[in-house]
Amino acid sequence: MRPVYLFLSMSLFLLFSSPDAMAAASISRVNPPSMVEKTVEQEAALSKKEIRQERKSFKKELKAKFKELRASDDLLLLIIIAILLPPLAMYLYEGSITNRFWISLLLTLLFYLPGLVYTLVVILGEN
Repeated sequence: MRPVYLFLSMSLFLLFSSPDAMAAASISRVNPPSMVEKTVEQEAALSKKEIRQERKSFKKELKAKFKELRASDDLLLLIIIAILLPPLAMYLYEGSITNRFWISLLLTLLFYLPGLVYTLVVILGEN
């Protein structure tokens, strides 16, 4: 559900941030004609290349913000999983079975608390 919501919000935002949509939105009965003419003239003054560069930079900034939000959500989810099953959290964090996974599994099997502490230190220490 969340990826669909992100996709829809990003597409709507990009749709309404395009110069054509902004020009259409700026035309209203409240604005005097001189204001509308100025915005159209300003858009005409910008070359297509400049508009494309502005769009690309805006899209890059938007993607970076979404990555930051996603990273914080992933970290919170990893912490919750680490509290429940430390070796599973270590596996998800590392992406494969590594030495850290085996250490976490061994510590969790011996006593739960050392495995939990070790996993949380590794996950939070690198983030």
